Amino acid sequence: MRIDAHQHFWRYAAAEYPWIDESMTALKRDYLPEQLAKERNACDIQASIAVQARPSEAETRWLLELSGQFPSIVGVVGWVDLTAADLEKRLGQLSHPRLCGFRHLIQDEERPAAYMADPAVRQGIRTLQRYALSYDVLVTTADLGSAYELCKVCDDHVLILDHLGKPNIRDSGFENWRRDFRRFGELEHVACKLSGLITEADWRHWQPKQIWPYLDTALDVFGEQRLMFGSDWPVCLVAGSYTAVHALIDDWATRRGLDKAALFGGNAQRLYRIGQQCPTDEVNHGS
Repeated sequence: MRIDAHQHFWRYAAAEYPWIDESMTALKRDYLPEQLAKERNACDIQASIAVQARPSEAETRWLLELSGQFPSIVGVVGWVDLTAADLEKRLGQLSHPRLCGFRHLIQDEERPAAYMADPAVRQGIRTLQRYALSYDVLVTTADLGSAYELCKVCDDHVLILDHLGKPNIRDSGFENWRRDFRRFGELEHVACKLSGLITEADWRHWQPKQIWPYLDTALDVFGEQRLMFGSDWPVCLVAGSYTAVHALIDDWATRRGLDKAALFGGNAQRLYRIGQQCPTDEVNHGS
């Protein structure tokens, strides 16, 4: 099964998506699975992981409901308050066969480094890991060092670095990004998504060759068994089509002779535990 490991869906309401600013007017509308089906099928992608875009448990429930309507959504990365005193109870209430992990928009915190150093946040991630739930880490290059420290101490289950840590491709920030990014290689429980890259480049003038060095570095650091293709649709649309994003990664993988079955599905299926027992069932059963 070929899986896109990073897609978003929403019914747009400005108040609920403050990160969609005036430069992203193309995103100020509803985006649902049926709108992508034709293009996704043309790229021979059968399934997707739906990732939260709002920091609310209502978002988690909505994505899980959506997965019931669209079988192509084989996994959901939702949101939960990691610092809640009743976190385990909340995990039990959110239990669902397609719930595979959680994420928070760390990059939108006023002080991302302080957020990641918060003992309550770290304890929350460890609680997720105790139930074999993944956690997606979304930060920019400026906070990669702090993200590394977070990942180093939360090592009981899979952590996933989104968008290669958002390198500043637009302004040729390769060396600054690589310095901290390379440290993740030693953390064998951390995987990385090849996603969200064209939106870190010049939206109108990006070229694949500008992005290849970042992909090559990710391959050197993580190896092909810890990398996943993700489109970041519909956010990618501000800089290119779904087909263009798929072609970027597919062409690069061809040039490097990579295991596409792993990159385009196998790794996501394994790392997100797709098709396995819902980890939070254990919470409900009191074990």
